[in-house]
Amino acid sequence: MSESKWSAEEVDEIKERILTALEMVIDPELGIDIVNLGLIYEIEFDPETGDTVVKMTLTTMGCPLADILTESIHDALKEVPEVTKAEVKLVWYPAWTTDKMSRYARIALGIR
Repeated sequence: MSESKWSAEEVDEIKERILTALEMVIDPELGIDIVNLGLIYEIEFDPETGDTVVKMTLTTMGCPLADILTESIHDALKEVPEVTKAEVKLVWYPAWTTDKMSRYARIALGIR
């Protein structure tokens, strides 16, 4: 087995930077970023290739913003030099609820 380019700690740090980049992606309807809305379920980063998969959901299944958000995610991930290829996978389970939102998003939207 070949050695990874990065240590486990470095991979965790790269994933944190990916998450930070995703905080720049704002849901146009709600005006809150997709991370604080709780739409990001998982980030897979391959330390060998730099391939990155973002598993996320949308607030509703028929959300018309899927393409806009996906494009914005691709743009945001260009800011993370270790990401060589990005893929966005929409998942519907578990279903999104307002419970997934951060405290910040709940306060900003007036949800208790």
